[in-house]
Amino acid sequence: MKRTRLFAMTAVGLAFAIAAAWLVIRDKGDGQSTGKIVLAEAAEVSELAMDRYAKTLSERVNDVGLVDYAGLKADPEDLNAFLTSAANLDSAVFDSWTDSERIAFWCNAYNAYTLKAIIENYPIKSSFFKSLAHPKNSIRQISGVWDTLRWPVIGKQMTLDMIEHETLRVHFDEPRIHAVLVCAAMSCPPLRNEPYTADQLDEQLNDQMTAYMSVKDRFRIDREKNVVYLSSILKWYGEDFVKSYGVDGGFGGRGEVERAVLNGLAPHISEADAEYLRTATYSVGYLDYDWALNEQ
Repeated sequence: MKRTRLFAMTAVGLAFAIAAAWLVIRDKGDGQSTGKIVLAEAAEVSELAMDRYAKTLSERVNDVGLVDYAGLKADPEDLNAFLTSAANLDSAVFDSWTDSERIAFWCNAYNAYTLKAIIENYPIKSSFFKSLAHPKNSIRQISGVWDTLRWPVIGKQMTLDMIEHETLRVHFDEPRIHAVLVCAAMSCPPLRNEPYTADQLDEQLNDQMTAYMSVKDRFRIDREKNVVYLSSILKWYGEDFVKSYGVDGGFGGRGEVERAVLNGLAPHISEADAEYLRTATYSVGYLDYDWALNEQ
C-alpha cells in the first residue's frame, strides 16, 4: 500500500528551521549586536530539511517497508541533511513542543539513525561467531549498534537505546511506537515511506499497528490448536501496554501484561480475530525473530 503523502510543514518543521538557520547579526553601531532569525529564510531551511528526509523515504523505501541500502549509501545527502537538522535542534525549542511533536521527532530520529548505521557498515561484514546465531547480513553483526554507537541529537550524543529506552519509553505513554521503531530486520515493523508528523501522528501510529499485525510471521491465530502467535516484540515490551490497554478480565484468562497486549492489538485486526482474542480459550506463543536485513 503506497503511503507517501505530501509533507505539510508543522511546528516540528519550523523548529528544524530555527535550529538550522543562521543567525543574522546586525551591528547597531554601538559596539553591540543583536541576533535575529530571518523567518522566511528559516522556513526555506525547514522545508528543505524535512522534504529531503521525505524524499529519502519515498525513494529508498518500497511499499512493504524494504530499503534500497545500496542506493542510499551511494547518495546519502538527503538523509544527512535531515540528521544535521536533528543534531542542531535547539533544546529550548524542543521543550516548547507538544507530546505529539516530540514523539514524531524521536521516531524519525531513531529510524533515520538506524538507516545511517546500516549504510555506514554496508555491505555488512559478518563475524564467524555472530553468524552462528544471526544472519550474515543482520544488523546484529554491527558491534554496539544500539548501545555503543553515538549520534548527535539536540546537541547531545545519544545511542539508539537512549532514544528508545531512556526517552520514548520513559517519557511517553505510547506503546504503539513498537510498531514504528525499525531495527532494520525482517521481523521489525515495516519502515514507513514518509516521515512521522504531529498532525498525522495518531493516524500513522494506528496504520503502523494495522500493517504490522497483518503479516503472519508477526501475528496469527491457529484455531485448530487454539494458539495465538505474537511477535517477540510484544513479549519484550508487553509491559508498555498495561497503562493504556490494561483490562481486568477476558482475553483467554491471560495475565495482566498479555491481556493488555491483546487488548491493544484488537482494534488493528479483523473483528473475527478480535472477538476470538476476547472470548476464546487459548495459549499464547511467540514467533521466532528474523534478523535478516530488511533490504530490497
